[in-house]
Parts: sequence; C-alpha cells; structure tokens
Amino acid sequence: MTSNLWASNSPQRFWLCRPDLTAEVWDEAIRRAVCVIGLSSEIKDMSDVLKHTLGEAQFGNDHYKIGLPTRVYYWAKPLIPRWLAYRFRQIYNQNKKTAFQLGWPVESRFAKFQWETLRQVLLLTNQNTITFKYFWPNEKKFAFVLTHDVETAEGQRLVPIMADMEESLGFRSMFNFVPELYPLDLGLMQDLRRRGFEIGVHGLQHDHKLFDTYKRFTQRADRINYYLHDFQTHGFRSPLTFRNPEWMQRLEMEYDMSFFDTDPYEPMPGGVMSLWPFSIGHFIELPYTLPQDSTLFNILGETSPRIWFEKIEFIKKYHGMALVIVHPDYSAEGINNLIYRDFLVEMKGCAEYWHGLPEELVSWWKHRMCGELNTADMTQSLAHARLIGDTIDILC
Repeated sequence: MTSNLWASNSPQRFWLCRPDLTAEVWDEAIRRAVCVIGLSSEIKDMSDVLKHTLGEAQFGNDHYKIGLPTRVYYWAKPLIPRWLAYRFRQIYNQNKKTAFQLGWPVESRFAKFQWETLRQVLLLTNQNTITFKYFWPNEKKFAFVLTHDVETAEGQRLVPIMADMEESLGFRSMFNFVPELYPLDLGLMQDLRRRGFEIGVHGLQHDHKLFDTYKRFTQRADRINYYLHDFQTHGFRSPLTFRNPEWMQRLEMEYDMSFFDTDPYEPMPGGVMSLWPFSIGHFIELPYTLPQDSTLFNILGETSPRIWFEKIEFIKKYHGMALVIVHPDYSAEGINNLIYRDFLVEMKGCAEYWHGLPEELVSWWKHRMCGELNTADMTQSLAHARLIGDTIDILC
C-alpha cells in the first residue's frame, strides 16, 4: 500500500501552530505519544502511524479485498426480502462488536494521540500555552453534517419528505443518488439544489462489484467520473462503504465519504479512527463518525437517538466532526423517521456546532490547511492550547 497517500496528515499539519516548531520537536513528541494508540515508541516514522490508523493497515494487508462469503451474500441479496436480509445481518453481527479491534461507538485513541502529541510539544518547549489554527468557523466546538444515500427508486420518491422535514427545522443536507440503478428524477435534483441542499454520486449501480477487480473498477470509474461532472458535484460515496484508497485515486472527486472512524457492522468493517477530515492522496476524506441509521434501527433495534447523542458528546470534547448517514429508503417514514426527527429537534436547540454541507466543510478545511483564510476568518480561527497538569485545554 502507498503510505504517502496520508503523508499530509501529520500532527504538525493537524494543529498548525503559530509560530511553527522544528520538525525535531514534532518527531520527538510523536515518538512519546504513539503509545496512546498502542504502537511501540520505537516507531519513528509518522508515515507508519498514519498508515496504521488512517490507512487501516492494522486490519491486515487484505483489508480492502472482498471475501467470498460477502460476495455470495450480495449476489443473493436482490432475491431476499428486506426484512429477511435485516434478520441475516442481525444474526451475523451478533458478536461483531465483541471481537472488533476498535472501540464502538467511541474509538478514542487517535483523538487522544493528537492531544498527547501537543502536550508533549508543550513539555519539550517548556511552554504552558501555544497558539494554533482552530478547527471550525465562529469558534464552534464541533461540525455537524447530514448526508443521505438514496439506494432505490422508492427511496428517491421519499426524498422530498426528508428534505421538507430538515428544511422546516433549519437544516440542509446532501443527497447521494445512484446514477445507473433507477431512473433519476432530474427535476427533484434541481429542486433540491435550488433549496440549498447538495447532490452527490453514490457509486454506479449500488452493488458489491465496484471493487471486485481493478479492471472492473477502472471501467466503472470512467462512468462515475462522467456522473460527477454531469451532476455538477465533487462528492462521492461508494455503495456499502466498500473502499480502496489507492484505486479511488482514479476518481475525479474533490472529496469522498466512504470511510468511517469506527464501524464493526459494515460489510467491510474497520475504521480510520479520525474524527476530522483528512487527505487521501488528491482528495479530502469526510469519514462518517455517527453510526448509520441502518445499524442503529435495523440491526441493533434502537428506539431512540441516544447513541448518536453519546457519540456527539465525545466528538464535542475533541472538537471533531459529527457526520451521519440516514437513508430515505427506510428512515423517511414510520418509527425511524420519528427517531430521526427527535434527533434533529434536540440538535436544533444546541448552539455549539457549525452546521454545513459537505462541500462547505471541505472548502473550510482545505483553506484552513493551506493557510488561505481571509483576515476575518484567520482572526476567528486562532485559538490557544493550555497545559494543565497532564492534560491540555482548548481556549478559543
């Protein structure tokens, strides 16, 4: 695997301290902090740390290969009633969380590693405070992003119900459509854009075949690139969150949303451990950090948004990004819709987050990383980290 796909995601680039410190200070701080992730302090190359975490190397060399049982299941899935498919997944996933290498729904080690690295920087430089570029606009504690994957023609029919509900509560979201599975409602897509929603591409045919072989992927990538331009969008999410970071460099997208911080329940379980956007080669990754609605409601049988709120408390502590996937196909109506609405109603009363569309969040993050914020934004983006005992506090 090409480790330099993640090279720009070092703690030095994450914190963007002002003034910056020497590479030697950062290297020593990282060496002292890697034990938080569970890696040996003998690891001196940050690229190995990034490959282990953001690159999911901890799950093995064949992590991005689709196994035979998974292939067979998705070959047969179109013949299985939806309720029976959910039951199969419930049985299959019963022991997934127990055997999983990462924590779920909260995996804290990468966040703690970033904080510990900065703490070590302060200790090494004999400082109690340090200035860095803050994470989100207007000194908000975390980012809040809503996305939807429209998997079927029925799901497309239900999109207006979900969009109307979100709009009535003051939210906007992104709807990802499958280009070659159902007849696209171009009028609906145009209306969503007019109302301030965002459109994205969700694979090509919503099956497991996109990453079957590299040859098939390259063939489909050409079609996906066509739809990225045709939809006038820069955002993509792969079906079933199958993924391969090296292959995906062929996609002409500005950002992707196919990865996640931690998830034992997906067909390709794993996680990048990050609560923030990061770079994979030429594109920005926006990992989803809140469990999918399908996992909470259809697999685990949750009847409230409590797990979402528990995860948000953790994300807020580390100033991360709360990004969720909710499917109109089975959450635009019924009890799932009521739970989602309750979630949004309570979130509406929270003043601590910056709510943005994925394209807005990517634009902000890229400008933050490149130092291209205007004068007003730069003033707002500067913050301080203060060393208190064995911890650091973030002061806006």
